[in-house]
Amino acid sequence: MTRDDEEAQENGMLGIVYILLCMLVGRELAARFLFRINHEKNVTSGTENTYAVSGQNFCWIFWPAAFAAGTLAVTWAVYGISWAADVIFQKTEPLFYGNIVVMAAGYAGVGGVFLMRFCRNRNIREKFLTESGEYEREAVFFAILAVFLLWIMFYVFHIKDGVLYSGFSVFGDYAPHTAMMRSFSRGDNFPTQYPHYGGSDVKYHFMFQFLAGNLEYLGMRLDLAYNLISVLALLGFLMMLYGLAVRITGMAAAGAGAVVLFFFRSGTAFFRFAAEHVQAGDLWQVLKENTSFIGYTANEDWGLWNFNVYLNQRHLAFGLIIVCTALWIYLDWVEAGDRHTETGLCWMKKRLFSREAWMFRDAGRALAVGILLGLSSFWNGAAVIGGLLILMGFGLFSDGKLDYALTALAAVICSLIQTKIFIKEGGMTFSFYWGFLAEDKSLPGVLWYLIQMSGIFFVGFLILALFLDRMKRSVLTAFLFPVLFAFCISLTPDINVNHKYVMIAYAFLTIFWAYVLLRLWKKGITGKAAAVVLAVCLTITGIYDFVVILKDNDRGHRVGVVMDSDLTEWLEENLDSSDLILTPEYSMNEVTMAGVMMYCGWPYYAWSAGYDTYYRASVAVLIYTTPYAEEVKSLTEQEGIDYILFQEGMTFEEKTCREDAIADAYPLVYTSNDGRIRIYQASEK
Repeated sequence: MTRDDEEAQENGMLGIVYILLCMLVGRELAARFLFRINHEKNVTSGTENTYAVSGQNFCWIFWPAAFAAGTLAVTWAVYGISWAADVIFQKTEPLFYGNIVVMAAGYAGVGGVFLMRFCRNRNIREKFLTESGEYEREAVFFAILAVFLLWIMFYVFHIKDGVLYSGFSVFGDYAPHTAMMRSFSRGDNFPTQYPHYGGSDVKYHFMFQFLAGNLEYLGMRLDLAYNLISVLALLGFLMMLYGLAVRITGMAAAGAGAVVLFFFRSGTAFFRFAAEHVQAGDLWQVLKENTSFIGYTANEDWGLWNFNVYLNQRHLAFGLIIVCTALWIYLDWVEAGDRHTETGLCWMKKRLFSREAWMFRDAGRALAVGILLGLSSFWNGAAVIGGLLILMGFGLFSDGKLDYALTALAAVICSLIQTKIFIKEGGMTFSFYWGFLAEDKSLPGVLWYLIQMSGIFFVGFLILALFLDRMKRSVLTAFLFPVLFAFCISLTPDINVNHKYVMIAYAFLTIFWAYVLLRLWKKGITGKAAAVVLAVCLTITGIYDFVVILKDNDRGHRVGVVMDSDLTEWLEENLDSSDLILTPEYSMNEVTMAGVMMYCGWPYYAWSAGYDTYYRASVAVLIYTTPYAEEVKSLTEQEGIDYILFQEGMTFEEKTCREDAIADAYPLVYTSNDGRIRIYQASEK
C-alpha cells in the first residue's frame, strides 16, 4: 500500500474495497439509527421488512443515505487514526495505518453483525420495492442518468497519457481541490493545512478532497477517484430529490421532471441575449461561436446559477445527500402537523403554542440526524447551513419542535468541535448584508434582480403558493429559507459564495415547478400549450448554458498539467507538510500536483476562505523584488519559509521579480530540465 506500488496504482482495487465498506457500514447505520428498519423478522416465516411511503420504492432513498452515512463514518475514522499516527506517534505513511485499522475493524464488525443476525435466524434483507413495474422504469431512468453523469464528469476532468486535463469552466475550482487531494495522497497533511496558504490552519471544508486523495493513495488514478465519488454523490442526491418529489406531490413524473429542471436553470439571460443578436443580425453565428456563459446580473457569466456549479463544486452534492436524508425523516413531522383538522390561523396557532407542537416525538432519531448533519460540516458547510435553514422552516409548521431544536443543537455542537480542532486563526464572521448581488438594494430592486437572474422561478412562487394545499405550501415556504438567508447574511469576505444557498433552494424548488407543469399538461390542449411555454421559460437559459459547458471544456478549451514531472517528483521527495515554499501565485500546475504547502498560491482561493492574503502577498513582493540578500533572509525567517521557487520571467502582483538577492542569500538546490525554474533552500534541514 505504498506510493511506489505501481501495480496497485494501476488497478485501484483497494479503493473499491474501501467504497464497499462505506456502503456496508452505511447500510447498518441507516437501518438502525436513521430509518429504524426492524431486522427482527424470522426468515422461515417468509416475511420481509418493508419501508414505504405512499407506495414509493424506498431503495432510491435508503441506498444514497447509506452511502453518505457510511462514507462519513469510515472516512472520519480513517482521518482520525491517520492524524494520530502522524501527529502523536510520528509514523511515516500515516494513511497506511488509518486504512488498515479501519478496513480491518470495519469488515470484521460488519461481518460479525451479519453473522450474528443470521445465526439468530433473523432476516438480513429489506424489501424496499412496492411496485415492480414502477421500479423497472425508475431503474432505467437512473441507469441512463448514471451513464450521463459518468460521461460529463470525465469530460471536464480526466487524465490521458500522464496529463491531467481540466476544462476552462471548472479548472479554477479544481486547483485548490486537487492540491488538497495531493497533499494527502502524495504528502502527509496532518495537522491539515490549506495548500494555497500553507503554514496556517484549514478553514475550507476539505473532507471530500481527503476522501479522493485517500482513494488515490489506495491505488485509484486521481481522475477515477474524484469522478467516481462525484458520480455517486450527485446520482445519490438526484435519486433522493426524485424520491422527495414523489412523496411531496404524489406523482412519479414530478420526480423525473424535478431532475430535468435541476440540470437546466431558469433565467431571462437567453431571451435578452437572443433579442440583442437578432437585432444585430448575427444570432446564429454567435450561438455557434460563443464559449462564455451569458448573463446580465453581477457575475452571472461565471456560471453561478447553472449546472457548472455541480461540476466544479463536487462536494456540494455529497452534502445535499445528508440534507435530503434529514428532510425525508422530518417530513414525517410535517405530515403529522398537517393532519390536524384546524384551519387557517387556528392551525398555525396550535403549531406554535400548543404542548403537542413542542413535545418530543422521536428524540433518538432527532439526535441521529443532528450528528449526521454536524459530521458533514467539513464536507460541505454550505449544505449543512442550507439544510438547517430548511429544517427551521419545517419546524415552523410541524409538531415536535423540541426534536428540531435537538437536531440543530447536535449539529452545531459537532460543527463547533470540528471548527475548534481545524480553525486556529479566525473563521466565519456572521454579519447582516442585505441584497446579495443586487445592484439596487431596495426591496423592488432585489425582486427585479431575482427576475433577471432566475426569470419566474422564485418570484412565481408568490402566486403559486396560493393554489397549493397546506402541506405543499409549508414545504415550499421552508425551501425558500436559504434564499432569504443568502440575501440577508454574510459569513465570508466574498458575498458571491452565498450563491450556494440559492442553488440549494433552487434544487428543491424544482419539485414544485415540475408539479405545476404536470398539472397544466392534464388540462387539455390549452393546458398543454401553457405547459410547453412554461417549460421553455424554465429551461432555455439552462439548456444554452449546458451547450456552453460542452464547448468550453472540449479539446481546445482545457488546461493540461503533467502529473509526474521532474519538478513534481523532486518536490514530493524533498518537501513534507512542515515545509513552506514561496512560489509565484500558481493556480494548478506541477507544483500544486506535488501537494506541497505554498506560502501564497492563487490568492482568490485563500481570500474567499477567510485568509489574510494581502499581507502574504506584500511580503512575497518584497522577497521577490528586493536587491538586498539580508532582507530576503530576514523576511523568510520571519515567515517560516523553507524554500523559494523562482521562475524565469516571473512577476508577482504585477511587479517584476529578481533573483540575484535570493541567489546571494541561499543555495540553489533544484533546476528544472529546461532551466526555467530554480529552487533555493531557505532553511537548514
